[in-house]
Amino acid sequence: MKTTLKSIVIFAALLATSVSLFAGSGSAEQGDEKEFDAVKVIMHHIADAHEFHILDYVDDQGVEHPVSLPLPVILLTDGHLDVFMSSAFDHGHADVVRGNRTYRLDHGHITELSGLHPIDFSITKNVFSMFLSLIIILSIFISVGRTYRKGNVIPRGLASFMEPLVLFVRDDIAIPNIGKKADKFLPYLLTVFFFIWINNLIGLVPFFPGSANLTGNISFTVTLALITFLITNLNGNKDYWKHIFATPGVPVWLAPIMIPVEVMGILAKPIALLIRLFANITAGHIIILSLISLIFIFKSVAIAPVSVGFVLFMNVLELLVAAIQAYIFTLLSALFIGMAVEEHDHH
Repeated sequence: MKTTLKSIVIFAALLATSVSLFAGSGSAEQGDEKEFDAVKVIMHHIADAHEFHILDYVDDQGVEHPVSLPLPVILLTDGHLDVFMSSAFDHGHADVVRGNRTYRLDHGHITELSGLHPIDFSITKNVFSMFLSLIIILSIFISVGRTYRKGNVIPRGLASFMEPLVLFVRDDIAIPNIGKKADKFLPYLLTVFFFIWINNLIGLVPFFPGSANLTGNISFTVTLALITFLITNLNGNKDYWKHIFATPGVPVWLAPIMIPVEVMGILAKPIALLIRLFANITAGHIIILSLISLIFIFKSVAIAPVSVGFVLFMNVLELLVAAIQAYIFTLLSALFIGMAVEEHDHH
């Protein structure tokens, strides 16, 4: 009972913070007596950025001042490496001059005004979140590894929490879907499971170092799906490829029809992976932000208890979704790999 009460208090604190941050994002519209643009504010929150937005405040003269944590901007332009902090853009109100190169931040994208095309290696919110998750994962598994190297038969501390999760991925995901070759692919499956799960949890924190929507970024999900695609097809055995280019039991004259269909099936698998993860995580963020925005759309405190109540429920649900989406991506990856490496009995 005490644990439940503590969890509710923590969630309430997170919700109060997220509402205050959300209110800060819409303060410009309110200060100018404009209609609250929920779509603009929501898209701003789920999009990547070169800074962590903290809050906005309005001074006595009615001038809005955003407060944010800048991140490093790293640009390679025409052989020149330019490194500076995103605060130099003054939240998009100022251009940055480096030699004969002038950079402008426009809706989250950096352009060079003279027509050059910079390659952007900047540490954005999503990149920062990725590095943070890598540090967390390495810290966890290095700590657990030290526990087992000491010869402890019974895991203790963090190892006692991690062992059931690792065994779950191995015994309930890898072995049933891949079979005897499961150990070969288990490191990848464990990595992708914890990587997605931890990033999903980081994205649910509404303030720094959270608030990044990494797993809801299409580029991130495309990359993960592409890795699964490469692992699957590079390890495919002769039976796997024979089924695609010479489907057993199918007449030869149907090959021109069957081969394109089978190739489309190969491409459909990673597409299903990337769309499922991207859509579910992004949808959850949009729903939570939409519920909060109802307070500002109706401009009434009376709607706040209902809105915050639903947001509290959605936050609890998103904790479950964070684990489920990591599980589904790992399960489908194991299933696709298992189909490619499965040995068929020939009689």
